[in-house]
Amino acid sequence: QVQLVESGGGLVQAGGSLRLSCAASGRTFRRYWMGWFRQAPGKEREFVAGISWSGGNTYYADSVKGRFTISRDNAKNTVYLQMNSLKPEDTAVYYCAADTTVVGVPTTPKEYDYWGQGTQVTVSS
Repeated sequence: QVQLVESGGGLVQAGGSLRLSCAASGRTFRRYWMGWFRQAPGKEREFVAGISWSGGNTYYADSVKGRFTISRDNAKNTVYLQMNSLKPEDTAVYYCAADTTVVGVPTTPKEYDYWGQGTQVTVSS
């Protein structure tokens, strides 16, 4: 069993930055591909970014490429999402997720096994 707890969300003006954190329980965290998703009201949950167990491979949605950076610290069982140049359309609940049986680059919610409770990010114009 893996428990994921996100933090770092909040209200920020357009052009600002936020850093989300996701703390994971369990000794096998370092084996998992980790991902960040977001869900805006009335919309489906969408992939934002993903990172391999070693941190050597990362993958981003086109909408955030060049603005967001995913990273992880396996010693702290934590994955991060640095968000810069935020836009109002980035407003959503952000979730971290763990994929314990990675095949390729997992970008759909159904590929992930564990989820956090989410943290709200609101970007004002």
